[in-house]
Amino acid sequence: MHASTVRSLLVRGMLAGLIAGLLAFAVAYAVGEPPVNGAIAVEEAQAAQEAHAAPEAHAGHGGTAAAEAPEEEEAVSRPVQSTFGLATGVLVYGVALGGIAALAFSFALGRIGRFSPRATAALTAAAAFTTVYLVPFLKYPATPPAVGNPDTIGKRTTLFFLMILLSVLLGLAAVIAGRRLAPRLGNWNATLAAAAGFIVVTGVAFALLPANDDAVKAGFPAALLWEFRVASLAVQAVLWAAFGVVFGFLAQKVLADRTSAVDAPATVGAPIPG
Repeated sequence: MHASTVRSLLVRGMLAGLIAGLLAFAVAYAVGEPPVNGAIAVEEAQAAQEAHAAPEAHAGHGGTAAAEAPEEEEAVSRPVQSTFGLATGVLVYGVALGGIAALAFSFALGRIGRFSPRATAALTAAAAFTTVYLVPFLKYPATPPAVGNPDTIGKRTTLFFLMILLSVLLGLAAVIAGRRLAPRLGNWNATLAAAAGFIVVTGVAFALLPANDDAVKAGFPAALLWEFRVASLAVQAVLWAAFGVVFGFLAQKVLADRTSAVDAPATVGAPIPG
């Protein structure tokens, strides 16, 4: 594929990611923010209960209690976090992953089968959603803020990104295996064999990697946790589905225009007088 075509696809991938990010932000704000607010309320209620139950500390002479230390003010208010902050994060995420997915599309087009650009874009988006989010989510489900043990957040983040890396690498290995098996087994059987291998090896990774036993505090409402995780899954599903549709349309148009320009007959000029 020509470098100028790849650049055009990259720009359109980032644009598609921006549009998909806008839709994902709408979903995140509508269905994701309520469970986040609920989780914060639960955390504040537990903290207030623990503070009320704790014995009076460092009483001064004459039985007077020492003044409590003032609470730290939030650097960014909650309303800003749930609107501008959320929108910024989702849009940057969408644009970045849209560009990466466009490059993956450029590599995959024509190499994974005789699919149209729209179909290849849909397959790329589905593969990205599965490897980048769904598989890691099944091992390490999303949790609301201020729920898990803060002392292990670094470890939990490392494990999550490690699972993303393993999932992407296993997905690439499955694609390569499927291509190599296709001449002997046929496309359909090779695809099934590669998918089965991906599932088996991913299952082994699930068994070997440690679990996040302290990701959720005991007593946290199960219904609220489930609501948050469903919302998180919905945001990612909308993001990648919208990207696949929008980028498929844009990529189809770019490649059709480039093909038409290459195949167009040259204009015959007027004959030179002899």
